[in-house]
Amino acid sequence: MLTKQSSNSSPNLKYLPRLRYSLLLKNFLIVLLALFLTSCTTSAKANKSIPPKQGVSKTSIPTTINKTTPSLVCSNASVINTWSLRRRAAQLVIVPVEETNVLTVSPSVKNGVGGVILFGNYAPPNLSNGLKLLKSQSLGHITPLVMTDEEGGGVQRMANLVGNLPWARTMARTMSPTAVTSLATRIGHNMALNGITMDLAPDLDLASGPGPDATHTDGPRSFSPNPTVATTYGLAFAKGLSDAGIIPVVKHFPGEGSATANTDVGPASTPPLAVLQAHDLLPFEAAIKQGLPALMVGNATVPGLSNNPASMSSATIQGLLRNRLGFHGLVMTDSLSAGAIADRNISVPAASVRSIKAGADMIMFNALHPNALSQAVIQQIVQATQQGTLPLNRLNSAVGHVLQAKKISLCKP
Repeated sequence: MLTKQSSNSSPNLKYLPRLRYSLLLKNFLIVLLALFLTSCTTSAKANKSIPPKQGVSKTSIPTTINKTTPSLVCSNASVINTWSLRRRAAQLVIVPVEETNVLTVSPSVKNGVGGVILFGNYAPPNLSNGLKLLKSQSLGHITPLVMTDEEGGGVQRMANLVGNLPWARTMARTMSPTAVTSLATRIGHNMALNGITMDLAPDLDLASGPGPDATHTDGPRSFSPNPTVATTYGLAFAKGLSDAGIIPVVKHFPGEGSATANTDVGPASTPPLAVLQAHDLLPFEAAIKQGLPALMVGNATVPGLSNNPASMSSATIQGLLRNRLGFHGLVMTDSLSAGAIADRNISVPAASVRSIKAGADMIMFNALHPNALSQAVIQQIVQATQQGTLPLNRLNSAVGHVLQAKKISLCKP
C-alpha cells in the first residue's frame, strides 16, 4: 500500500523533464568535443606524413641540413700561399756558376733557387752528369731553370758540346729563316741533351754598328737594324729552340740597339719612347703576339717613360710590357751587377727588391761568391715583404710566373 510522501523529501516532479534534457545536452556536447579532438589529431598525423608541395610556402624550413662542404680546388697559387716567404723568394733568384764546376752552387740549389746560369766558353764533356746531380739536390724536387747565352758568334758558352752558331747578323745575311730554324733546333736539341733548359736568346735589338764593346751593346749580335728582318729571323731562331724543348728568352726589352752605351759597363739610355714605339719595340711586339714565354728587360733608361733603368721601372714592366703590350709570360732582368746599376750605388740585394716590385719575376747577377750573394738577395726580399715594402701579391705573382715557365703543377692529379 502506497503512502503519500512528504513534500520535503520527494523530488519536484515538475522540473524532472528539464533536468533530463540538461543531462542529455551535456552528454551530447561531450561526445561532439571528443569527435572534434579526434578529427584534429588524425588530420595532424596525416599532414605529417604528406610532404609539403614545392613552392607553396616561402618560409618553409627544411627538415634536414646538408652538412657537406664544397671541396677546395687546388691551384699553384693556393699551394704557393703555404710556402715560407724564404722559399718563395728563392724561386726568383738565378745563381751564376762557371760551367766547369757547376756543383759549387749546390747550397743555393738546396735552398730552392729558381735558376742557374752557366758562364764560360768551353764546357766540360761531363757537363750533363754534373747538372743531373745538381738538379737532384733541388728543394722539393722543383728543379731550377738551367740557362746560358747561346746566341752565336762571340756569344757562345758551349759550342764545343752543342755545335757552332754564326753571329745573328751573319745568319740573317746568309741563311733563310727556315735554315735558321733548323740550325737552332739542332743546337737546342744538343743543349737539352746536356741538361740545359733555357737559352738567353734571341737578341731582338736593332743595331747596325760595331760591337759588342763598351759603347755598343750589340753589333753583330743583332740580326738587323731593320725591324722586319730582325723580327723574321729572331722568331725563326726562337721557334727552333722551342721545337727542341728549350725555352727561348727574347732580349733586351724595350730595345738597346741604339742605346747611348753598353749597360754592362755603365749608365745608358735608349731613344725616347715615341721612337721606340715606331722602331725598336716592333720585334718585341711580334714576339709577344707569337706567344713567346720569356723576356729579358734591359738596364737602359727610357726617356719619356722613367728615370730608372728599365729593369727597375714599373712604368716599363707593368705599364708598357704587361698592360699596353699584353705580355703574360716570365719577365727576367739583365744582370743587376752591371755597371748601369752599380753606378747608381745600388747593391744587388736592393736592386733585386726594386726590380721585383717593379714587375720582374726573376733576377740575375754576377758574383765571385754566388752562394753568399744569392742568400743575401733572398733575405732582402723576405725582409721587404715582411715590412710591406714589397707587396705579398707581387711576390706570389712572380713565383707563379716562374712555375708557369717551368710547366710545373703543384697539385697532385
